[in-house]
Amino acid sequence: MSNAHKPVPVRTLEEKSSKADRWMARRLMDFIGWPPVQLVLWDGSRYAREDADVVAAIIVRDRGALRRLVTNPEFEFGEMYSCGRIEVDGDLAECLVCVYRALRAAGQVGGLRKRLLHALAKHPHNDEARARENIHHHYDIGNDFYRLWLDEQLVYTCAYFPAPDMTLEQAQIAKMAYVCRKLRLEPGQRVVEAGCGWGALALYMARQHGVTVKAYNISREQIAFARQRARREGLDDRVEFIEDDGRNIEGEFDVFVSVGMLEHIGVDSYPALASVIDRVLSDRGRGLIHSIGRDRPGPLNSWIQRRIFPGAYPPSISEMMTLFEPNGLSVLDIENLRLHYARTLQHWLQRYDANGDRVARMFDDTFRRLWRLYLAGSVAAFSTGTLQLFQVVFNRSGNNDVPWTRDYLYREPLPDQSPAS
Repeated sequence: MSNAHKPVPVRTLEEKSSKADRWMARRLMDFIGWPPVQLVLWDGSRYAREDADVVAAIIVRDRGALRRLVTNPEFEFGEMYSCGRIEVDGDLAECLVCVYRALRAAGQVGGLRKRLLHALAKHPHNDEARARENIHHHYDIGNDFYRLWLDEQLVYTCAYFPAPDMTLEQAQIAKMAYVCRKLRLEPGQRVVEAGCGWGALALYMARQHGVTVKAYNISREQIAFARQRARREGLDDRVEFIEDDGRNIEGEFDVFVSVGMLEHIGVDSYPALASVIDRVLSDRGRGLIHSIGRDRPGPLNSWIQRRIFPGAYPPSISEMMTLFEPNGLSVLDIENLRLHYARTLQHWLQRYDANGDRVARMFDDTFRRLWRLYLAGSVAAFSTGTLQLFQVVFNRSGNNDVPWTRDYLYREPLPDQSPAS
């Protein structure tokens, strides 16, 4: 969309904008750094940089929405978009990418104000009861909903695209193979997985590498699905799905793996998790933790925290290190896969949009818009570096059973036999 783009249709809901409205519109654009995005008020008033080829228009439908947006842009944009009082004409994800980049340039991302707010804010404290409530809020809203836009195996974490033109299904299998290569799994090893989703990785490890797996999860719907799939595939003698918090893991294991759980427990729970890893990992054990993160400590977007992921906190690398340093664990490798997550999310958003009418029928249109904004905003966050995706490999300190080079990571994976679930 350029400056010459056809006028955006605006439904007039009230009288012409006032001088105060126009002042608020300009202050809002000042705050977000005047990105190549046009702000349009309910009466057709438009605000944009004169030298910019705008990529999208943000349409504010009423004065109340503008006031709320100016008061708390981070939170109220999501609220107003979800209920239809703000519209976006153009590509929503690209619009948000432009806004995020302009915010960074204007010093609003990671700036002094953000650091002060983070210092004053309380970290999420997710004891077992609160963790169950949070997971139920996000993951137990129905497997049929997730089937609409995830891959065939319902893998709800960052995929891995060694070839950019891979399908989502291929890239999720490639991710599981990549994790297994990093862990250097061998037949007969005992693996524990903390936070197993719908069970795809646990089943893959048992099927492809001959290991036994205990997989912990507190989502009732996910565990029921995973157990049913294990029975159907004849793997229930090698994979045990346990409905319990990962902080209650018992036993001794050769390998610890957690993909997509750490960001849900909060840094206050890291000492408990570190103690679990130390308690259950064998003398020659190793592990991998895969987590959304940040370049520096900072809170999750307040709207995402409230509406999508209550209790979530994406850690920085320095915060993640508190899992390893107190108990003599050595970090062997850290990789950042954020652009792979951006591509994963693009696939999810495309599938979600293709099924938007079905989502609205399952829930309502507010829910449809809410989750659409979450997915598009996540594309923007990983595309611009607002969020990161870390994979950290570790083992016991002093254990010399480590690869001499990284060649083993990039060997061609074995052909996968994973059935569609």
